[in-house]
Amino acid sequence: MRFLDVRGTRVRVHETGDPAAPPVVLLHGIGRSLEDWSLQHPLLDGDYRVISIDMPGFGLSQRLAAPTTLAGLADGVWATLDTLGETRPVHLMGNSLGGAVAMTMLAGTPERVSTLTLVNSAGFGKEVTVALRLLAVPVLGRQMLRRVDRLTAPRMERMVFADRAHVTPERIEMAIRIARQPDFAAVYLEVAKALGGLRGVAAAWRTELLGRLRAHEKPTMLVWGDRDLILPSKHLAAARAAFPHAQSHLFAHTGHMPQIERPEEFAGLVRPMLATVSV
Repeated sequence: MRFLDVRGTRVRVHETGDPAAPPVVLLHGIGRSLEDWSLQHPLLDGDYRVISIDMPGFGLSQRLAAPTTLAGLADGVWATLDTLGETRPVHLMGNSLGGAVAMTMLAGTPERVSTLTLVNSAGFGKEVTVALRLLAVPVLGRQMLRRVDRLTAPRMERMVFADRAHVTPERIEMAIRIARQPDFAAVYLEVAKALGGLRGVAAAWRTELLGRLRAHEKPTMLVWGDRDLILPSKHLAAARAAFPHAQSHLFAHTGHMPQIERPEEFAGLVRPMLATVSV
């Protein structure tokens, strides 16, 4: 892993595989980091250049100067790829918020996208865990994010996994480290409030984004875990309706991050689609 200077912003990336191989770009969720994709690197990098990114303001990357929005995050990812010298069309994969960012990237710059894989993605319904809805409450939201410690971090990690064996000391320590970044709370709240509120995920941005993508024909994979406590698995039906040409899969006994809980099965699911496209 290393840090890049991307237009004056310090951005952390993890790259594996042959730089000349077709590029796969992996995007994490809100308040998370590129570690959420670490298990996919060795499963994909034999045939692909695999790049995971701490999106600006998340993980250990610095925030953007402007308020954090989907468009700003999408632009930040493109700028990071430009800094890496990766200007070819990419296979985009996004988990949760990362899925919404990936869709924004496709909507704005379709010529730079080869395939789209959405993993328990935001954007397909208003339902979301009450913990995220409460962030919209003034003062309370900031207090909640300031209390990420060795008592609260394990609870947060347990929310994203069906199998609590994945709530490891390493993941807990990383969650605490991320929460101690100077702009963690500010960026988290900016994004949470931009995308929703007490009533759930806002309809306006979802409708606008899916409308822009209605005619897209890029090969697409829709993946969900049936025990997702963050974004319920019933959103998969809405995703299928939005992208009727897409392939889809519902993982059993799996939470918000199938790429971690079902790493081999996940890689085996997406590989055939990636192989259909020459970059």
